[in-house]
Amino acid sequence: MIEQLPSVFLVGPMGSGKTTIGRLLARQLGRSFVDSDWYIESQTGADIAWIFAKEGEAGFRERETRAIDELTQREQIVLATGGGAVMAASNREFLRERGIVVYLNAPVEVQVARTARDKSRPLLQQPNPRKILQNLYEIRDPLYRQVAHIIMPTGHTYPRHMVTQLLEQLERFCTEQNITTAVIGSDDRDVDTQTKRSAD
Repeated sequence: MIEQLPSVFLVGPMGSGKTTIGRLLARQLGRSFVDSDWYIESQTGADIAWIFAKEGEAGFRERETRAIDELTQREQIVLATGGGAVMAASNREFLRERGIVVYLNAPVEVQVARTARDKSRPLLQQPNPRKILQNLYEIRDPLYRQVAHIIMPTGHTYPRHMVTQLLEQLERFCTEQNITTAVIGSDDRDVDTQTKRSAD
């Protein structure tokens, strides 16, 4: 694990594994995990689909920005953000300036496979969800890359392997940025893999 590490914020499209990877990473780091969508639901007492239906996407995005602002001020957490969180410039600033942002980059094919039976995503309740995912990816990918400190491809290995790779990249990033870290609990890293660090 890495101590003295700033909060880690995960961004990426629907189906990229932000919640799964986030939970595993938080467990390895001994930190709290927060999903921004779940946080919004807990604060409003309603699910995301209801908020979209009653307030529209604009209303939801306002709530999301307030949530991102609050959550990114917490220390030493792992935060999974909604796929559209990067659309707002203020959200990108909160994320980029307050922690380490990791972009989980999932190909559209992976997104389609992972969201095919998920009825809780309002933007995908359309006749052609694949087209929607493709359009969203083309719009949002440059913004994910703009805000990210680390970019990791997903959909090519098991979540635990990905977390091992991510821990290595986080440690490397901290070394390069002169962020003081201490590595402990290395026995938990049961997979030795090579990783590549993408440019911002």
